[in-house]
Amino acid sequence: MILFNSDYLEGCCPQILQKLQDTNLEQTPGYGCDDYCESARALVRRLCGRPDADVHFLVGGTQTNATVIASVLKPYQGVMCASTGHINVHETGAVEHTGHKVIALPSVDGKVSGADVQACLEGHFGQDGPEHEVQPGMLYLSYPTELGTLYTREELTDFKRVCGKFGIPLFVDGARLGYGLASEKCDLTLQELASLCDVFYIGGTKQGALFGEAVVICNEKLRKDFRYFIKQGGGMLAKGRLLGLQFETLLSPEQGSGTGAEGMGNSLYVALAREADRKAAALRDAFAAAGCEFFVQSFTNQIFPILSPELVSRLEGRFGYQLWRVLPDGRTVARFCTSWASSTYNVEKLIDLLKN
Repeated sequence: MILFNSDYLEGCCPQILQKLQDTNLEQTPGYGCDDYCESARALVRRLCGRPDADVHFLVGGTQTNATVIASVLKPYQGVMCASTGHINVHETGAVEHTGHKVIALPSVDGKVSGADVQACLEGHFGQDGPEHEVQPGMLYLSYPTELGTLYTREELTDFKRVCGKFGIPLFVDGARLGYGLASEKCDLTLQELASLCDVFYIGGTKQGALFGEAVVICNEKLRKDFRYFIKQGGGMLAKGRLLGLQFETLLSPEQGSGTGAEGMGNSLYVALAREADRKAAALRDAFAAAGCEFFVQSFTNQIFPILSPELVSRLEGRFGYQLWRVLPDGRTVARFCTSWASSTYNVEKLIDLLKN
């Protein structure tokens, strides 16, 4: 069976695998204090245009989200996010497990609005006795969203304005950041993103690495003692060089091909993401040509066609995908993901089925 269920089904890109093999018997200091991590940090700072940023490497997205949020919020604070946000629907209450409520806001196509964020904050701080409720202390967004949609530069600028007005930080989950930056609909650069949020991360697990996320803390007030939170949360990898080495390989300019997305250089990270987006677009066109409607219009590596019972039957046993929901009329909303590893052969096999 050919699987399009998610973008972390395969191991890692060959360049990383080769680098891991070549350096396997090297001896390095532990816990991210090695030369590979330092080199990767320098690359991240340069690409972000933030020589002052703190950069830390963690293993996975759930761990990263929970650690960052716990490090920022006070015990009586919660984090605002879209009702469809990853921390609200897909992380088994990991944030709540750290003692912080997730405050779900209305969302359209996976996105919240600056107006709804402002209304939430005004509603809390404008009431008598606000201390009887959880205080909104942070805004969480993901780029791309859980539905593969993108925030515009204008929208992020509005979030920055609202968060600044109320003195709360903006945190952007970038588990699929490369797929967003490489999208044809992206109007944002990595440097602009770094200037508009207080903390974000560059995802590796879903974008060619075996594992790993690179946290970038831009707000100086959030940097103090972050390594303590990583360690306490079980996120400090003893063999930290395995993380630094992977990001050094993904982000080094000489590793990529083509022109690269603006602000990301000629990196392997962007080259792999752009190819995944291109293949997702080919699948999107094929589903549309086969008469499928879409649950949401997405222009990243995730697409959400609505499948008839007949098409579901034809796909069964041949192609895997994620069941998103079943509509009242019996049709199925499906999620198909391409990734850095999606082969042209597998994509064309699915397109051939849709043509026939």
